[in-house]
Parts: sequence; structure tokens; C-alpha cells
Amino acid sequence: MAIKRSDLIDSENAGYYHLISRCVRRAFLCGVDDETGVSYEHRRAW
Repeated sequence: MAIKRSDLIDSENAGYYHLISRCVRRAFLCGVDDETGVSYEHRRAW
């Protein structure tokens, strides 16, 4: 069952959440994992 974003994230810290999630998406989830060598480049189209 999904949880509403308003229940999951404190509205006072929403800016920090946005910044962190954006950094994670651009840095690791859409690149190549240095430890395993697995490429996640296909996720860039998401």
C-alpha cells in the first residue's frame, strides 16, 4: 500500500529531500557502479 508523500516527508525539510534525491539520481543510479562495474545508463531515459 502506498504512503502519501505528505505523511512520509516533513514539509519543513522538503527542500532537503528534493536536493538529496536529485543528487542520488544523477550521481549513482544513472551511472556505472564502480564496485560491481554494472551500468545503469539505461535509467537516464526515466
